[in-house]
Amino acid sequence: MITWQLLPFNKLSALEFHQLIQLRIDVFVVEQSCPYPELDGKDTLSGVHHLMGFKDGELIACARLLAAGISYDNPSLGRLATKMSMRGNGLGHQLLAQALLQCEELWPSQTLDISAQEYLIKFYQGYGFKPFSDMYLEDDIPHITMRLNKP
Repeated sequence: MITWQLLPFNKLSALEFHQLIQLRIDVFVVEQSCPYPELDGKDTLSGVHHLMGFKDGELIACARLLAAGISYDNPSLGRLATKMSMRGNGLGHQLLAQALLQCEELWPSQTLDISAQEYLIKFYQGYGFKPFSDMYLEDDIPHITMRLNKP
């Protein structure tokens, strides 16, 4: 069973922040062989929330939820990551579903934007996101901006 926790930076313990950054670096820097500035200054901003999924006390999934005006004009999701050893059992779906639920709580009925790695387009389309840009390179990885319009 996964325990989900949503916290702003100032409520994270030092251990939680360490686990969060370690998971993101493991996924985005090490696995993807992509050196880039993981600490981009957004984690600590007001309006940013960190979603963390724990199993038996271990961080296995995370996402960053950002208020409108931080990355995009609309609220957005970013830094969705799952621990490699936990993949293959739907954890990514659980993470995105939980992130969308939390976004709805934080910003009811607001449009959401994401910068998705191009190979994940179909994954996000399954949740109603639609491509909103042409492909672009972000840290030499093909990405596309996608949008989830709310009624």
